[in-house]
Amino acid sequence: MTNQNSEEVSILDLTARVERARISVPGKPAGVAAGKDGFFTVSPDSKTVRRFDPAGAETGQLILDGGPIGIAHDPARGHLFVSDWYNARLWVIDAAAMAVTGMLATGSAPAGLAVSPDGRWLVSADRDADRVSVFDLDTLHRVRAIPVGTRPFGLGFAPDGRLFVGNVGSNDVSVLDPATGEILATVPVGERPYGVAFACGRAFVSNQYADTVSVIDLATLGPVAEIAVGEYPEGIDATGDGATIVVANWFSNTVSLIDAERMSVTAEIATGDGPRAFGRFIAPEGN
Repeated sequence: MTNQNSEEVSILDLTARVERARISVPGKPAGVAAGKDGFFTVSPDSKTVRRFDPAGAETGQLILDGGPIGIAHDPARGHLFVSDWYNARLWVIDAAAMAVTGMLATGSAPAGLAVSPDGRWLVSADRDADRVSVFDLDTLHRVRAIPVGTRPFGLGFAPDGRLFVGNVGSNDVSVLDPATGEILATVPVGERPYGVAFACGRAFVSNQYADTVSVIDLATLGPVAEIAVGEYPEGIDATGDGATIVVANWFSNTVSLIDAERMSVTAEIATGDGPRAFGRFIAPEGN
């Protein structure tokens, strides 16, 4: 969990429901991408991307000239992608060398990034352009720009490949097919949707201003429930077994654990100050 206010990362054991470690990460870390070999963070204030091993030891860093915020990892090709809020672009980074290898043009103010489960697509939420940019991961060419709701910020791919985009300005989620650009549905959720995760045939959307998580049925795209969590929920992710949804509560300095099947909060774990966890923050099981 990136703790933006206290400039730390909390490493949580979700089975024991405790914080195992807390490490210093200067520069107000926000973005995070966890994988089987460790994790990456983005600190917007210091414009620094850092690489860590699974235990939290820093193994590399890179300073970027711009407004880095969102991050996604493509382990199959060894690429790291970071969005540049100020310059309508993405950095392409060699994750092993921690070196920039290219730039990709986006719409204005790109924020959240996501890599599709099949490794085919990279998508950025271009907040001030009210659209998403879709890139082919093999060629890194932008294949389409798709209009969505107002001020898209966080996004994620469902297991079947559909893309869900949280629109913080219109309080809804755009559901689309990245291969065709077709908008499949626009689903109302709570106030200021931030992130989305998937489990048990459902999408779970964190609503910053409502202090809730909206639940959407993936088959019907209809609303199922709204779950009260901590104050100002932001980052949201699912455990590998699909049993638990984890929500970072920025103002409460906690994470809420939700039973994905029963749709109820089962526990809270304390973190550092200001857990943001913008991105995929749960490492694969066993790491």
